[in-house]
Amino acid sequence: MRKRLLILAGILSACCWAGHAQSKYYEKSVEWLRKSEACKPELVYKEYKPLRVVKSVKDANAYQGWRMEDAGSVDFLFEESLKKHSGVILDFGEHITGHLSFSLKIVGGLVASDAPIRLKFTFAEVPGELNTPFDPYPGGLSRAWLQDEVVTLMNVPIETTISRRVSFRYLKIDVLGASSFDFAFDKMSFRAESAVENIRMELAESTDPLIRKINEIGLCTLKECMQTVYEDGPKRDRRLWIGDLYLEALANAYSFKNHELTKRCLYLLAGLAGDEGLLHATVFETPEPHPQYGQYCLDYALIYNVALLEYLKETGDKATAEDLWPVVVRQVEMALRQYGPDWVYDMQKPPLYWLVFDWKDNYDRHASMQGLAIWAIDKSYELAGMLGKTDEVREWPGIVKKMKKAARKHFYDKRQGVVVSGPDKQVSYLSQVWMILSETLSEKEGARALKTAMSMPDACYPGCPYAYHYVVEALLKCGLNAEAKALLVSYWGDMVKKGADTFWEVYDPKDDHRSPYGFSPINSYCHAWSCTPVYFINKYPEIFQTGE
Repeated sequence: MRKRLLILAGILSACCWAGHAQSKYYEKSVEWLRKSEACKPELVYKEYKPLRVVKSVKDANAYQGWRMEDAGSVDFLFEESLKKHSGVILDFGEHITGHLSFSLKIVGGLVASDAPIRLKFTFAEVPGELNTPFDPYPGGLSRAWLQDEVVTLMNVPIETTISRRVSFRYLKIDVLGASSFDFAFDKMSFRAESAVENIRMELAESTDPLIRKINEIGLCTLKECMQTVYEDGPKRDRRLWIGDLYLEALANAYSFKNHELTKRCLYLLAGLAGDEGLLHATVFETPEPHPQYGQYCLDYALIYNVALLEYLKETGDKATAEDLWPVVVRQVEMALRQYGPDWVYDMQKPPLYWLVFDWKDNYDRHASMQGLAIWAIDKSYELAGMLGKTDEVREWPGIVKKMKKAARKHFYDKRQGVVVSGPDKQVSYLSQVWMILSETLSEKEGARALKTAMSMPDACYPGCPYAYHYVVEALLKCGLNAEAKALLVSYWGDMVKKGADTFWEVYDPKDDHRSPYGFSPINSYCHAWSCTPVYFINKYPEIFQTGE
């Protein structure tokens, strides 16, 4: 009965806002938004309490130069005046997302306070966040994403909940203002939330302990990002992005298997498409579902098609795939407008779409976009076959053939055996990757190209886990299984060795402070696109769960 009421409420809600939020291009957009709302999960809640007090220790060998050291029990915070312990740091033991509640009491004989108390709570995912001054703020994103909350409490005793949802492991508490009376905590708890509960996955006995740990942290990363949509990061942005959706859904299929959440996200993105039918790269849920207007990333729009294909393969839900088939067709049509008679993607043709691929400076995306488009159209045609719609798009295989031929002519340096991109003939890992995944290069050519690029000291290497996911995919596709395993262990394993509880948005082994936003504390240290070791480890146990 409760579920029926929730569905009815969702439908009524959709009716209220659909008139001005839905896509004007697709006739079924309002219906799609209703279906999305009906799939909205009920969150699972769990209570946590601080486990211990810790102190920050400067350590040149630790991640970002800081580590936490045990400083004893939390009991004194409930017995002694908090004014004596301003600056205390609490460790909750793992990364959690939700709301902090606490109550304060007077200690020392008084019965009531004579003035307000002002406290500052700073929530941190990694130790470096607590040891890098936030102001003056140099970052490129909103300062408000940083998780320092100042709370003014007019009376003690008092019980309160911080209204902001936060994501963290460590909590620093500073007393900013207090009168002569003494006060202490009476209670403190944290209500964590997610669309899924923690699970344990059985891996083969031969699995390397580090790979076991990578799998465990990948699961935690995914769990934290599975909220009422697949969030890209529960600390910052807190919205649905297509690129994150695709990778989260892959990992979810081999772990939590919450396919209703995938379905919700697919419908939500479709219902909020732009006026020409192109998908927005990112959408919001509140105060009502709406896109980040004008945020078009053509690589992400094409990846949506592949996400729908993988959803169908995993669930057999043909009705949803048929429902959203017009979206697939339209993304291909919009992408093909960017090609000229030579069948090479035109980087200068308006509109100049933002292409994501990676957080990496000076990376030329031209060859990668050519390869991704081939890959996505080919996968879209595979979807057409599963839906019995190949007659509707019979020209796609011919187009793919022309695009591959053009790609080899314009981007493949046969003498060096590598794919080059841009006016400077840049060699990057990702240029090779996307020509491999699109099967523009043969398995033998791809293996040579990727091994060559990865051995070149000046090659443009990836800057974030999102890009490294596709490098691992390409290595596997070329039959370089040992190299794929070694990369997963070295890249994600390095984060484990540096203390990661969840995997980070950005990780460059050569620069712990690297940030696309000019300030590392604003980075997300629990990020959806970083969870895919779960997918690899469990889809390919013969590669990742052996002792070889």
